[in-house]
Amino acid sequence: MNMRGMLAACCLFLVSGALADVPVEKMYAEHCASCHGADRLGGVGPALLPENLARLRRPDAIKVIADGRPASQMAGFSDKLGKAEIEALTGFIYTRLPQMPVWGRNEILASHIRHVPAGSLPDKPVFSADPLNLFVVVELGDHHATLLDGDKLEPVHRFATRFALHGGPKFSPDGRFVYFASRDGWVSKFDIYNLKTVAEVRAGINTRNLAVSGDGKTVLVGNYLPHSLVLLDANDLSLLKVIPAVGADGKSSRVSAVYQAEPRGSFVAALKDTREVWEIAYGDKAFPIRRIVADDYLDDFFFDQDYKLLIGTARDSHKGQVIDLDTGKKVAELDLPGMPHLGSGITWEYRGRPVMATPNMKDGVVSVIDMQSWKTIKEIKTLGPGFFMRSHENTPYAWTDGFATGNPASNDTMTLIDKQTLEVAHILRPEPGKTAAHVEFSRDGKYALVSIWEMDGALVIYDTATLKEVKRIPMKKPSGKYNVYNKITRSAGTSH
Repeated sequence: MNMRGMLAACCLFLVSGALADVPVEKMYAEHCASCHGADRLGGVGPALLPENLARLRRPDAIKVIADGRPASQMAGFSDKLGKAEIEALTGFIYTRLPQMPVWGRNEILASHIRHVPAGSLPDKPVFSADPLNLFVVVELGDHHATLLDGDKLEPVHRFATRFALHGGPKFSPDGRFVYFASRDGWVSKFDIYNLKTVAEVRAGINTRNLAVSGDGKTVLVGNYLPHSLVLLDANDLSLLKVIPAVGADGKSSRVSAVYQAEPRGSFVAALKDTREVWEIAYGDKAFPIRRIVADDYLDDFFFDQDYKLLIGTARDSHKGQVIDLDTGKKVAELDLPGMPHLGSGITWEYRGRPVMATPNMKDGVVSVIDMQSWKTIKEIKTLGPGFFMRSHENTPYAWTDGFATGNPASNDTMTLIDKQTLEVAHILRPEPGKTAAHVEFSRDGKYALVSIWEMDGALVIYDTATLKEVKRIPMKKPSGKYNVYNKITRSAGTSH
């Protein structure tokens, strides 16, 4: 049966309270397919299948379709669809496909592309810019990326990427290579020195993110669909191993996220649909899994600077948990209101003590927490919910956006918090009325780059000492921008 036939078969059901003649397939095609795929396997948005909706109850799904979802591109449809139509769509996405697509070892091997023989390119950059002060800027508007010189603030090279990159690019330890993952599972390796894509492979159907090992030899990919972890050789992206994401309870699970913990010589992965964290040693080619039981689900997490502690939370929880990775035990619980975005958490020294701070995707508040007592020091009020928070060792401010809110009064703002007084020091509006998102800093912290997240968008570059705009570079819906040096040195002010 072809995919169109599969979709047609899925539509032959009645939803309680809905009309039998509601044209569900047509509604899905009109309102949902552009983001979630005509086959419901995902695109810009995640796959809409029962296997991916295990933790979202149907009443909550109805609310999401009606009202939208905070901190995402999911808009509400209550102004376009009636109650019966929304219920019908909900029933549709909870209906299994007659035949689930398979994406395992054979499919991954068949998708592998070597664009350039491994090791055949020169070991010196073909440009004059400092390779460690480059930014990789993801432009979602037309699926490109731009390499930007962080000293001259000028583009070095612009190139096409796979559709809908997701999870942030990751660098090799020396900064020469950058690895991308797309929503639809494609992993690409790009040689920054030679400005060429050297290899690609499709590691899944709906992918969350990837990580590169601290020794630069292995790539780990976490998938929503199929429920799997995929290990690749970082040299040419050839397949090493496929690990089904199945908890000790036998439950198959999506993967929330994967990160490398270089001081530990391991990858760390969180399972989304069962309460487990996996630590996978990448120095052992058997890639053994150490299972750590968590008190709650982990949708989002980051590490302390020593990579001894994992700090995580569930999307709809009001509590965070701190897990000691050495003992595998929870050592603290965090009081976090609303919907914290710990994946954007940062740390710094405050009055001689390490603190962490996280924005909130539901409430207009930034939580600052003492990392020794794990008590909340302060909840700093902002104009609206935020998504990305960043800082740098050479700036006195932590910058957070208003990206998570649809409120025009705050989604065009950047709020600057003084890291020593914990007060809001400045509010910037890079372009009034246009969404401002994701700040990142140059290698020395001299410049801060902010995205105007619009099709006719731009990078707005600020002098971090004067807070004056120094340059504006037009771009197509620029999203994240990633400084090579800050990432490979694991700056406390950025995600790792």
